Amino acid sequence: MKAANPNWSLYIIEASDASLYTGITTDVDRRFEEHLNCQKGAKYFNGRRPVRIVYREDGHSRSSASRREMEIKKLSRQEKQKLVAQRT
Repeated sequence: MKAANPNWSLYIIEASDASLYTGITTDVDRRFEEHLNCQKGAKYFNGRRPVRIVYREDGHSRSSASRREMEIKKLSRQEKQKLVAQRT
């Protein structure tokens, strides 16, 4: 049986309208650049720009990153801001 790949990261990006976008990837810096410069970025950034990465969790498997992403997406804005503040 294959071991889970622990190279996935969860990230939160602050957008130009001060909203928070949550996603997962194997390369956070590359993904941020895609959101910023490419059509490979999320549709979420149509009409708004990614400003900065405000939070990240490394060392996830694809499965655990997806589960964590869903947990965070269910949080209120205030709860997300609290999570971000704990990491800074």
